[in-house]
Amino acid sequence: MDKSRLNRSAPMPVKSRQTAKTVAASKTAHSSKLLMLLAGSVLAIGAATLVRADSHEEVITSHGYTNFGELKYPADMAHLDYVNPDAPKGGEISVWARGTFDTFNNFAREGAAAAGTTVLYESIMTATADDPYGTYCYLCTTIEYPESRDWVIFNIRDDVTFSDGTPLTAEDLLFTHDLIMEQGIAEYRNVVSGFVDSVELLDTYRIKFNFTEEAPRRDVIGFAGGTRAFSKAWFEETGARLDESTDVPFLGTGAYVLGSFDTNRQVIYERDPDWWGAEHPLNIGQANFDTIRYEYFTDGAAAFEAFKAGEYTFRNENSSLQWATGYDFPAVENGWVTVEELPDGTIGSAQAFIFNLREEKFQDPRVREAIRLMFNFEWSNETLFYGLYDRVESFWQGTELQAQGLPSEGEIALLQPLVDEGLLDASILTSEAILPPTSDPRRPTDRANLRRASDLLDEAGWMAGDDGMRRKDGELLTVEFLQISPAFDRIVNPYIESLQRLGVDASLNRVDYAQYVDRLQAPVDFEFINHTMTQGFEPGVGMRQWFGSETAADSSRNLMGLEDEAIDRLLTAVIGAESLEEMQVSTNALDRALRAKGFWVPQWYKSSHTVAYYDMFEYPDPLPPYSLGNLSFWWYNAEKAQQLEAEGAL
Repeated sequence: MDKSRLNRSAPMPVKSRQTAKTVAASKTAHSSKLLMLLAGSVLAIGAATLVRADSHEEVITSHGYTNFGELKYPADMAHLDYVNPDAPKGGEISVWARGTFDTFNNFAREGAAAAGTTVLYESIMTATADDPYGTYCYLCTTIEYPESRDWVIFNIRDDVTFSDGTPLTAEDLLFTHDLIMEQGIAEYRNVVSGFVDSVELLDTYRIKFNFTEEAPRRDVIGFAGGTRAFSKAWFEETGARLDESTDVPFLGTGAYVLGSFDTNRQVIYERDPDWWGAEHPLNIGQANFDTIRYEYFTDGAAAFEAFKAGEYTFRNENSSLQWATGYDFPAVENGWVTVEELPDGTIGSAQAFIFNLREEKFQDPRVREAIRLMFNFEWSNETLFYGLYDRVESFWQGTELQAQGLPSEGEIALLQPLVDEGLLDASILTSEAILPPTSDPRRPTDRANLRRASDLLDEAGWMAGDDGMRRKDGELLTVEFLQISPAFDRIVNPYIESLQRLGVDASLNRVDYAQYVDRLQAPVDFEFINHTMTQGFEPGVGMRQWFGSETAADSSRNLMGLEDEAIDRLLTAVIGAESLEEMQVSTNALDRALRAKGFWVPQWYKSSHTVAYYDMFEYPDPLPPYSLGNLSFWWYNAEKAQQLEAEGAL
């Protein structure tokens, strides 16, 4: 199972838990453009053996790796606890995707990548949906590493083949690493370029990664273990490049291959009947569907109508309006469609409106705070969302990594030097963690917040003229909401009206998917957009792609252009944390500081999966905490499908 929402770029993030949340569909239309999050890696071992290296340093041999505690699964596991090992194989599951696509290369920022390409590829190690810190040998049998984690050796399985039947060797993995470091997306390479000192081929099925002294030790094995398996021979034969669009997917070792596609309309992946990994213990009860089909639609309303008509069969609903009012159509009433809320144990998504901090007007925190005050979540939730959502407060919502109340002694120890140097306001030491402003749910515009926002803009020099509009040095204060989904209009328009009452020239500019993608790339051309800043339970070096100064100029993750020394230093503290307690405290401090910077207007989240599907799919009960797994460990009931067809449901 691929438990990560693969973003564009590099090795698979074997440790991210939040990314497991939405395999079926992106939360935002640009999420397929994002880089992969390296969410950390691991130290302690389970069922490991110790030997001595020539340097007399103990060397650990293990089937997996974890920084904290012990691995959940032993080396001789039969299958994952949360799968049905007897799940039947067969049938098709179909989902929808928004927008368009013009490439099957999900590892470059060029073009709009087709949905679902992650099923084509596999990495050396993988995570599970019920072990928050562990990562396990997958393409390897065992790993070897010293306690210093200065290097790691992967003992590669000798039975892995690409989908064309050619064998995978360590040379392919070396080629993949070099390819990513040469042609991978720049922001990723900027973050991890100092990780690896050298890579050695020890023999046909053994590869060694030697790490630099500067590489964060909690991340190194996960980084190397996340290396994808690309075929050296295929790349050399085809002349394909990792940094260019392609209408032919790269050759992979995954459970599925591309079956067919109709550009901008449909993509079908077919399970490889000769897949090498079908009997792997980590795969038992997974990859159960013969085909996975993606149907493309320009907007959510058209997609919903298509679902009602049976044009696709599984829907992970992300519209509160549809969820509250739309599921009373005949297929539901006839019992053909099942509507369910399923538990979701992942981190609450840090979904927000974000400012483009490259714009001079948004560099003033008073301007950002004034604009933030005008979003009335309470009214929106009661009036528009039917009370289905909670407010996002943190980048690690609902976990022990979330900053709460006053800072702890450990947080103060990290924050005090930054305050002393003038990099953070002193109030961060004595005030509770910043929460989004609350508003009167009885009306779209909260009058008290309007007055506060007006005072802030006056203080910042944006004065209201005779026409009521605010200007500074002759410049009109504008806020353009760049959007692609018509479904967001009903949310954005009341916000715009409140901003206009404040004297801000706010407007909505809805563009097509291709234009949207283009405007998020350098030179960045937006003022205010939706963004979901997905984090993991074990934050690591991948956070630099979200918040690091080195990615501020051009990034598919640090879209706001955050460039801040205090944040950079707190990132270093989190990445360097060795113990679980140290990681939690430093992440609390980082979360507190990020929220204090105020580059976002937090939106909303829900702690359950709201799904609807034609009643021919089944799933393990209970589901694991960190993945819905509808494309992986759910399965197809052929008898139910025949009954639906007989009754005219499909």
